[in-house]
Amino acid sequence: MKQSDVAYAIVRVGGQQHKVSVGDSFVVDRVDAEEGKSLTLEPLVVRTGDGEYHADAARHAKVKVKVTGHVLGEKVRVFTYKPKSTFKKTRGHRSRLSQLTVESITLKEEKEKKGGA
Repeated sequence: MKQSDVAYAIVRVGGQQHKVSVGDSFVVDRVDAEEGKSLTLEPLVVRTGDGEYHADAARHAKVKVKVTGHVLGEKVRVFTYKPKSTFKKTRGHRSRLSQLTVESITLKEEKEKKGGA
């Protein structure tokens, strides 16, 4: 199985699973890396171009991603009140997110076992 045979991989980042292929860009919860740095992720499943799933190959595969930027999510506002009184409170937050781009999906070639006793 060669690197060019890989159709996509499923990776886990920050408790979420993402289906990625080479060149894809996706947004995850903030990762502890600077912009422009590369990270290596381990895939859960790898699928080849001919439609076969290889769980064994996923153990030896690596997905290389690049941190292309850190962004803020949409502003979420939460409004609470208590009826029949003047109690009102507005709170909100913006999620800190990171944008990742897949550079490569590499498979480690398995060595053939030599025959013997």
